[in-house]
Amino acid sequence: MQTKQPRLDNGSGEPKGIEFNILDRKTPKSNNLFWEKPITYVSLVLLGASVAFAGSYLGSQNKVSSQPSFSDPPVSAPSVTPISPKLNAKLPITADTNFITDVVDRVGPAVVRIDSSRTVTNQIPQVFDDPFFRQFFGRQLPTPPQTQVERGTGSGFIINSDGQVLTNAHVVDGADTVTVTLKDGRTFKGKVLGTDPVTDVAVVKIQANNLPTIRIGDSDKLKPGEWAIAIGNPLGLDNTVTTGIVSATGRTSSQVGIPDKRVSFIQTDAAINPGNSGGPLLNASGEVIGMNTAIIQGAQGIGFAIPINTAQRIATQLVAQGKVEHPFLGVQMVDLTAEIKQRINSDRNSGLTVDEDKGVLIVKVMPNSPAAKAGLRAGDTIQKIGDRSVTESSAVQQTVENSHVGANLQLQVRRNGQNVSITVQPGAFPTAAQ
Repeated sequence: MQTKQPRLDNGSGEPKGIEFNILDRKTPKSNNLFWEKPITYVSLVLLGASVAFAGSYLGSQNKVSSQPSFSDPPVSAPSVTPISPKLNAKLPITADTNFITDVVDRVGPAVVRIDSSRTVTNQIPQVFDDPFFRQFFGRQLPTPPQTQVERGTGSGFIINSDGQVLTNAHVVDGADTVTVTLKDGRTFKGKVLGTDPVTDVAVVKIQANNLPTIRIGDSDKLKPGEWAIAIGNPLGLDNTVTTGIVSATGRTSSQVGIPDKRVSFIQTDAAINPGNSGGPLLNASGEVIGMNTAIIQGAQGIGFAIPINTAQRIATQLVAQGKVEHPFLGVQMVDLTAEIKQRINSDRNSGLTVDEDKGVLIVKVMPNSPAAKAGLRAGDTIQKIGDRSVTESSAVQQTVENSHVGANLQLQVRRNGQNVSITVQPGAFPTAAQ
């Protein structure tokens, strides 16, 4: 029987135990408690660009790479005729109708290419500034250029006729310049209204009116097996269309292998590649249901998209405030099972004794976190959050994410065989800038 790994709410709510690298920024390794042993995640590459600036995002158990390694492009799904008209209730399908062509004709003009660049400064190691080295080596000292420009390419789609474009945060993160190119060839300078690294969502504004827009669907109603159509600019091949199905919904960040994100991803087998990042994933009616963001390196037919309901919620806050505050408690949790209970109780180094058979066990409370201030302790087992009984840490994480910073969350926990009621006020998720 497989057991779930612990989730850390003060990041993505996902387990620790592996190094990840985003633009050469690494998260620290965890300690050696048994529940924090390294987890073998699939290697991923974010799809924003073919250079480190817009999308180096690879992870594996033993190696972290800052450069994407591309395999042969996935083979796109063959053209097929839907078995049941119910799959496309809003757009009747007949034997003489190519519904994919209809979708592309209507939606294609609202899909854009995003080119971004930033200037970085190369630093000469301090040791070479030592007068001794300069006298000894003279002109043989390394003299790299002081600055260089990193460029990246991704995709996006227009959500407002006045020029608001939705894309991935990693496509425009840190960019000095952003250029948005429409399908009809028009080019505009883009202004980044805000980025949210936690969900990888960004909004870019261009100065234009009466632009073609994309129609928003409802990702909460998605079911595996529905049609999925991807449009974007993979590997520099503009206006590329691929098709497939929704392979799964609700893939957690830990399952996908991006533990620092707070997204329940859509999985699709529509062929997507580096450069598709930020482009739309559409249903058979031409409504956007997700934003393409990641693939499994070396695999075919396994891609991931941010649900449009999540992306739209984040975009609304970015437009209004320029940033997003994500509620967090600051606890590390694990789904309690009989096996987990036995392993913890038999591990003298755990420092915990577990009496309960089910619930969500808190294995660590972060110092000075909202959870610590409220009095939660390692060893507490969460039984309820609000009026909802919980047995999975993902349910706790989702409830916290749907709350607000400073709001009151009522938790019922089991502590030393007794029910204890604790009120926690989620704080704002700490970012690198804080």
